[in-house]
Amino acid sequence: MFIRKLALSRRTFLRGMGVTLGLPLLDAMVPALSLGAVGKPTARLGCLYIPNGIIHGPWIPPTIGDNFELSPSLSPLAAVRDQLTVLTGLSHSEADSKGDGNGDHPRASAVWLSGVHAWTNGPAKLGTTLDQIAAETLGQDTPVRSLEVALERATQIGCDTTDCFFSNTISWRTATTPLPMEPHPRVVFERLFGDGGTVAQRRAQMRKTGSILDSVTREVASINRTLGPSDRSKLDEYVGAVRDVERRIQTAEKHTGESSQALPPRPTDIPDSYEEHARLMFDLQVLAFQADITRVFTMLTGREQSARSFPQIGISEQHHSLSHHMNNPELMAKKAVIDRHLVSQLGYLMERLKATPDGDGSLLDHTLLLYGGGLGDPNNHDHTNLPCLLAGGRGLMKTGRHLRYAEKTPMANLFLTVLDRLGVPVPEKIGDSTQHLADL
Repeated sequence: MFIRKLALSRRTFLRGMGVTLGLPLLDAMVPALSLGAVGKPTARLGCLYIPNGIIHGPWIPPTIGDNFELSPSLSPLAAVRDQLTVLTGLSHSEADSKGDGNGDHPRASAVWLSGVHAWTNGPAKLGTTLDQIAAETLGQDTPVRSLEVALERATQIGCDTTDCFFSNTISWRTATTPLPMEPHPRVVFERLFGDGGTVAQRRAQMRKTGSILDSVTREVASINRTLGPSDRSKLDEYVGAVRDVERRIQTAEKHTGESSQALPPRPTDIPDSYEEHARLMFDLQVLAFQADITRVFTMLTGREQSARSFPQIGISEQHHSLSHHMNNPELMAKKAVIDRHLVSQLGYLMERLKATPDGDGSLLDHTLLLYGGGLGDPNNHDHTNLPCLLAGGRGLMKTGRHLRYAEKTPMANLFLTVLDRLGVPVPEKIGDSTQHLADL
């Protein structure tokens, strides 16, 4: 590889056996970029879905405006409060039945990024979702157009063929093209950093050297000799972070034990711990943003009607069961504990992005994270006053506020405003949108 000193391309890659390692933005790349590109940081979008609604009392901040007070459910975000925008009053009326019978849960996740009513008694058809509209522009120059991941495996339990499309993904490239959401960290890792060969060949390389990254060690040393001290430090930290994620994936895979059988075409194991699984996926997304491998990701943190329990925080009941609390104070309190715990995982992602330099700020400054779900009060299968947070994006909009909107304001209005802030051409209408959301 021939490298011109102080003129590295933003699209420089280190290539080894079975791996392509994209690089973070280095000072040595700046002269190779136009002045316009330097002055306008890259915008990124992440969309994270939480299932089974919320308990509104502990969730909604008691005050509005710039100096709002964090509510108990949002208290894990205290360290990044200045990069948090809480939106209340937004609704998805297209998730209502409209005479379509049962199916409030799958309709909730289907409508969340589309604003389109999901008919559950016919062929699966929806609309292009917010993330994919953004990816059409933001993903033009990246190796991976968009990344879709999940923290639960896809299932056909509790849903018919059509419902399952709406329960197992929140990302639709077209009205008839749902995108699968990948739960396996190894598959995501190899999609981001793998470079040809079969899974078996990459696994053989990993067994031989301990890491597929070892095959780029010589190139890392070579490029380091051309960089200044600051860039060397950035590169070492980045490669170390990639290696740490790979090591954690290996550790998770060892829990199933070594086997002499032929390797399957893809891993069948994920971390046992929900928190470790979430943080592995978050760290992969941070690395993908840092190396500009992708600029758009969506995450299904759990499917609607998820039966997951959280004994690690003292909740043995299933999440979905608790969401139908029948206004029982004890059950509502337990559901609020789950709400807070899920928010704490968002806090981890925000702090990781905040700690990662990007241009004249951090990745968090230049990334908009949309966090929320398609159910408000789950006890009533209500799709009004939805949980909705915008995290990050200080370089794109004013942050650190609680904004309260009129009851039943279409959440799809937010989509128009988000696209505008990201610099993406804004459609005239998305779903049931009526206008751009005010005050953002």
